[in-house]
Amino acid sequence: MSLDVLSPIAGTDTRGTAGDAVFEEMRRAILECQLQPGARVSEADVARRLGVSRQPVRDAFGRLARAGYLRIQPQRATEVTKISMREVYNARFIREALEVATVRRACDVASQDLFERLAENLAQQYDARQRDDRELFHQLDDQFHMTIAEGAGCGFVWHLIEEQKAQMDRVRFLSLSFGQMAVYDEHLVIVEALKGRDKAAAEAAMRNHLAAIFGILKKLQSEFAPFFEDAEA
Repeated sequence: MSLDVLSPIAGTDTRGTAGDAVFEEMRRAILECQLQPGARVSEADVARRLGVSRQPVRDAFGRLARAGYLRIQPQRATEVTKISMREVYNARFIREALEVATVRRACDVASQDLFERLAENLAQQYDARQRDDRELFHQLDDQFHMTIAEGAGCGFVWHLIEEQKAQMDRVRFLSLSFGQMAVYDEHLVIVEALKGRDKAAAEAAMRNHLAAIFGILKKLQSEFAPFFEDAEA
């Protein structure tokens, strides 16, 4: 696979900074399936493409492997992991447990500042949806959930979720080709429940939102079959 999907990195003159930049650029390309599941990548080729030395690439590869994006096999090619449905279901289970508890707490402690931040986020989501800017919409989707966690005084929850959602993120990004409107509308329902301080409604809205992705999984698996493994999960 061509590495032209990676943008060369400039202005990273320390190992740590370069390693972070390599990690973020590769994570973006993998998340958006520009580096497709199953694709082989090498430290040397990535280093040449990004214009950095091998060491920060090696560091980034290690982080990507721990996050579930790469499979590093000694004496064999490093590969972008395929999307594991088992891990998608596991991540959704963990995320639902954490986010339902968070949104219920937010009903008790949400401030006007939180509602204003969510309103601004939703306005940006709407604009991104109108432009079909999937990368930005995905970022705003994450920001929406992180903002609720922070507003509930549970910012640490989002860090826990980020450690578990690598596989689910790629499914979410693929779904945005036909699911941005539904995601935006589901976010509106969550915010309305928060404004009403209605814990039961907020919990139901969050559960429905996080479960919605599974309504289109069969379509995704059919359309992008080579990207998936253990599809029977």
